[in-house]
Amino acid sequence: MQPRIPRPTGIALIIVAMTLVTLAGYMLPALWYELFERHDYGRAALGALSTAAVFALYGRLLWLNLMRRTVPAHRAGLAAIAAVCWALAAFMDAKAGWGNALVLPAGLIAVVLPVREAVAAAAAATVLTPAYGLLLGLPALNILYQALGIPLAAFSGYVTVWLFHVVQELREARAELARSAVGEERLRFARDLHDVLGHSLQAVALRAEVAERFVERDRERVRKELVEIQRMARDSVRDVREVVRGYRATSLRTELEGMSAVLRAAGIRCEPPEISPDLPAHVHEPLGWAAREAATNVLRHSGATWCMITVWSDGERVWLEIGNDGAGRRVEGTGSGLAGLAERIAAAGGEFTAGPVGDGTFRLAAAVPVVPAVPAGPVEGVA
Repeated sequence: MQPRIPRPTGIALIIVAMTLVTLAGYMLPALWYELFERHDYGRAALGALSTAAVFALYGRLLWLNLMRRTVPAHRAGLAAIAAVCWALAAFMDAKAGWGNALVLPAGLIAVVLPVREAVAAAAAATVLTPAYGLLLGLPALNILYQALGIPLAAFSGYVTVWLFHVVQELREARAELARSAVGEERLRFARDLHDVLGHSLQAVALRAEVAERFVERDRERVRKELVEIQRMARDSVRDVREVVRGYRATSLRTELEGMSAVLRAAGIRCEPPEISPDLPAHVHEPLGWAAREAATNVLRHSGATWCMITVWSDGERVWLEIGNDGAGRRVEGTGSGLAGLAERIAAAGGEFTAGPVGDGTFRLAAAVPVVPAVPAGPVEGVA
């Protein structure tokens, strides 16, 4: 079972909360000093309100950028945070812990600004902030901390947002893959259902027409046709169940024999060819589908009087050719199964052609390699 990826908004809230908690740790020593050592509640209140305003604006900018809602106005927000932090360090006794505020804006530099601008801004802040700290009389350790902490904070902010966006894109990619898999399965099912029912129902309709013609003249022939209709209907139900399960196996010999029987019942001369028992197992399914589609098209879209089927191998491919004389007597309407059939044969690494070849003849040819092709991916089909 694949691990569940939390929703992007949930991750963003956690990131913002953890960032603000971390920043609060920088400012607590200064507030503690004002409240419990200096006992200057007015300065403590002013510092707390300024810090709260900085944190509110900081959290909002971080949230909006995590949600990919970056706008040029965010630069003004970053500048406002920097101005308040520098003012706190100057007017609230930097040596009492308020100098830590100078590092706070660094985490937003690479979040708000584009990468090139962020690099320049971080470099400038790395130089200017320690210089400002020297003017305020901060200890050397604080100056060193600022010189090292500002680039690290800027880089950390960039990595945090980048990782968040990567996780979000991963979630979207997984959702898209799931939708794609569902779509491909629907196409496979639609294609298989078309190939199975298109042939079977056409054969059932043909048998019913034959039975209707002989209902007054030859009751034995009608009974025979009804028995055949029942058999075809049962086979169709079984085939549909197998299509739904995705395990339907096609035998080329069975398909060609069934095709010949159906065409002969329609008054079309057709004899099944000899099938070598040494045919590779993987060629039966794609060539069997070709036989089904050819039979359906002959019955529905042509006025053929004969149909010739040949199967042979040239050592590299197994070929199936089906020709009929119905190209010059095409009836209205065209099927959509040839496109799906071409995709099936291509997925098997084979070749497929279908079309008139002159003298009123229509030829369908499909070839499948003797050595199975490595599948390139899911096959799309048409209903």
